[in-house]
Amino acid sequence: MAEIILLHSAQGLRPGVGAAAEALREGGHMVRTPDYYDGEVFDDLQAGLRKRDAIGPEEIELRFRRIGDEVTGPAVFAGFSLGAYGAQLLAVTHPAARGALLFHGAVPLAEVTAGDWPDGVPVQVHHAERDPWVDEDTVARLGTAVGAGFEHFTYPGDAHLFADPDLPGYSGESAALMWKRVRDFLSRI
Repeated sequence: MAEIILLHSAQGLRPGVGAAAEALREGGHMVRTPDYYDGEVFDDLQAGLRKRDAIGPEEIELRFRRIGDEVTGPAVFAGFSLGAYGAQLLAVTHPAARGALLFHGAVPLAEVTAGDWPDGVPVQVHHAERDPWVDEDTVARLGTAVGAGFEHFTYPGDAHLFADPDLPGYSGESAALMWKRVRDFLSRI
C-alpha cells in the first residue's frame, strides 16, 4: 500500500488537514502531513499568502523536495491549493510516486518538469466550479499530459477550500462526495 503524503494549503497545517488525514487513515491508509510553514497556521488566506511570499517560491519548492527526500516507499502525493503544487511537483519527479491528488489547485506541467508526465502515475483534480484560484485551461492541459489516468471533478459553488470543515465555504455534501471519489481512486493504486 502506498503512503499518502498530504500537503497543506497556504494557510498552514490547519485542523482541517488533520481531519482529512484522519478520514484517510480510517480507510486503512498511512498518511503523513508534513509542515512546510514553520508551524505557522492562518485563519485568514491573505495572511497565509504573506507567509508564502516571505518564504519565497524557490524555498517552498526546496521544502517540497525535502519532504520527497523522506519518502522511501510507494507514495501518493496529495495537497490542498499551494500543497497541490507540491503534490504535483513530487508526483512528476519522485521515483516512488504512484498517484497524485490535487485539491483546489493545479499548475501547468512546465512549472514542475521540463519533461512529460510519468507513465502509470494517475491524477485526480478536485475543485469548486467557480473557484477563483483554479484555471480550467491549466487543468485541461494537465489532463491531456496525464492521459488515461486523469480524472477531473468539479463541485457546486465558488469556495476555494470547500472541503475544510473549519473554513467559510465548507460544503459537507461536496466534501463527502470528494472523499468518496478519493477513496475509489486510492483503491485502484
